Amino acid sequence: MKYFFLSMCVCFHLNSVAQNIKNYEKSPVFTGCESQTIDALKACFNTKLNQHIYENFIVPQEVTDDSFIGDVKVLFEVDKEGHITVLYVDATYEVLKDETRRVFEKLPKIEPGSYNGKPTFYQYSLAIKIPLVSPSEISTATIQEEKSIKQAEDLNAIISNEFDSITKTIKKYEGLEYSSQLNIPFTHQYYSRFDDQMNVLGTNSHTAAKPFVYEEVAPYYNFKAEKEALIKGSDAWWSRKLYDEHLVQLQGADYWFTIDPVFDLQVGKDTDADFSTTFNNTRGIYIQGGLGKKLSFSASVFESQGRFAQYYNQYAESLKAFGPDPAIIPGRGIAKRFKEDAYDYPVAEAYLSYAPAKFINVQFGHGKNFIGDGYRSLLQSDVANPQTFLKLNTKFWKIKYTNTWMWLRDVRDAVVEDKAFLTKYMANHYLSWNVSKRLNIGLFESVMWTDTNGRGFDVNYLNPIIFFRAVEFEAGQGSGNAIVGASAKYKWNNKINVYGQFILDEFSLSDVKAQNKSWKNKFGYQLGVKYYDAFKVDNLMLQLEYNQVRPYTYSHNTIVNNYAHSNQPMAHLWGANFREFIVIGRYNYQRWFADAKFIFGTRGFDFNDGTDNFSYGGDIYRNYNERPFDSGVKIGQGNTTKTFNAELQAGYVVNPVSHLKIFTNVSFRNFNPEANTQTTFNNSTVWFNIGVKTDLFNWYFDY
Repeated sequence: MKYFFLSMCVCFHLNSVAQNIKNYEKSPVFTGCESQTIDALKACFNTKLNQHIYENFIVPQEVTDDSFIGDVKVLFEVDKEGHITVLYVDATYEVLKDETRRVFEKLPKIEPGSYNGKPTFYQYSLAIKIPLVSPSEISTATIQEEKSIKQAEDLNAIISNEFDSITKTIKKYEGLEYSSQLNIPFTHQYYSRFDDQMNVLGTNSHTAAKPFVYEEVAPYYNFKAEKEALIKGSDAWWSRKLYDEHLVQLQGADYWFTIDPVFDLQVGKDTDADFSTTFNNTRGIYIQGGLGKKLSFSASVFESQGRFAQYYNQYAESLKAFGPDPAIIPGRGIAKRFKEDAYDYPVAEAYLSYAPAKFINVQFGHGKNFIGDGYRSLLQSDVANPQTFLKLNTKFWKIKYTNTWMWLRDVRDAVVEDKAFLTKYMANHYLSWNVSKRLNIGLFESVMWTDTNGRGFDVNYLNPIIFFRAVEFEAGQGSGNAIVGASAKYKWNNKINVYGQFILDEFSLSDVKAQNKSWKNKFGYQLGVKYYDAFKVDNLMLQLEYNQVRPYTYSHNTIVNNYAHSNQPMAHLWGANFREFIVIGRYNYQRWFADAKFIFGTRGFDFNDGTDNFSYGGDIYRNYNERPFDSGVKIGQGNTTKTFNAELQAGYVVNPVSHLKIFTNVSFRNFNPEANTQTTFNNSTVWFNIGVKTDLFNWYFDY
């Protein structure tokens, strides 16, 4: 519409001036040109305006950084009162358009032009050269009065051909995502492909806060070269799209985006189930792109139906939220009933990623985050449903500082008001410091709070530096639940590194000294080791990990302040009161991959049998004041349960660009409690699956 209006204005003016007799015209008189003859007014106007632009125009830093050479096209008018107004600006950068308007707004009111002695409108076009050129070097013909029919045609051509000119800027897609501010889709299997390069001795990388952005990993791993090495080489369109490229990939002068379909189509068999088959049927779309070099965006929408192994279905239904919906699919979302015994669970994730400076990245969106170098995290994990978050990553010197603020949900019946779930808030600080070329140390603190006393999102927790414990103390004893922790990683050599975490929820020094195993000593720790190119086999990674968390850790006497979201833990998926040992092997060869995982665990559950209704510290959605005793508290107390999970998976990456793969996996689960209850009972099952999926996130089944 603005182009139509502009064209009509130009045509109207040119139709009128075509009838003018030059002797009756007088050009606008710029300030300082009053003494010039009528014939010299135009040249003086030109000189004065160019001088004003040269003295006041500030080329934006973004344009200078890109070493841009070009011009800004401006159409402006001098009205009957002598006001100079910009009608249209065309430039490659939006900031150049803004700066042009700013400079023209600073122009003084001048004597208007006239025809036959009466004030009239005059329109001009101007090209401002970037970088700026001194007025002494500019020809007096730079500013052109819009009078001749040829000039009108040129101006109309600029406007009417704008759509075609944009189309002409489209170029071959160059894989700009691999140097962008986009997150690398976080799956343990895919991250193992470049984990060793990130952990070479002497690198100043920080590997705990995930997901990584491509620009962060690019100095250590060449994603573009990896994809090119896997190209099958067919020229057929369908073959390129299936094996080597995004379905849609478009790149212009200062933008790019890609679109891919998303699938997770699998069918399987659970030997313990009373139904015939398991299945998952996910269809969706995955969009990512960039505007300029600093802003990236991503969005994915999934529509899914599924029926899983019997133990997993039972766990999903135990997480049920308030309302008629029968289950929450762990890590995905609330599920409606599909047919008689399956689930329908839509999921949407999206975020914006912006880097205002080289050392800062800001993200806002709906998704997941993870802190740690292990398979599990005791600090912040990705096992719960996606949540709304604001994240600030700051990297300088040997430091990476990650601040994450999250909007979570408590979906229990007890806290629902007007059929709406309760919003709770979580803020995390994580400081990663490379002490030496071998040693990294991380410090962590977190606080969970709710809308107590109508305070909503407490702005005190927006402070990215101070300790949350101090804020919690000032806000009141029951205002929140603060947790602190630490992490460490030591690079033994280029092939072996050792890592660990420590989480502290509550601590009583007097009880520690008393050695009475008090319930107050709520803490947990992780120890692990990774071995890259194990036994000199390229691309083979072995990982050993041990985790243990004491009873009542992550829980709170005000249940809503527990360390959880949508009835799921925000740290380890087992909650608390457990110990586990994990063995993982991962192997990649070109497009082929194979994984093996073995988990040995001891867990303590509540009995809840009508006689013994105490909280033994494993369920973080229980009030810890319901405990049976204050001392003698130990891991595995309550209904002690031995668990064993094993999983073997192998597959082929169909398209490494879109993360599409075909796979088969078989898992074995043995669950052996001391006492069978309604919710905790002896179970042993084998679950076999085969399918094709777009692998964009971790999905945990080892409950």
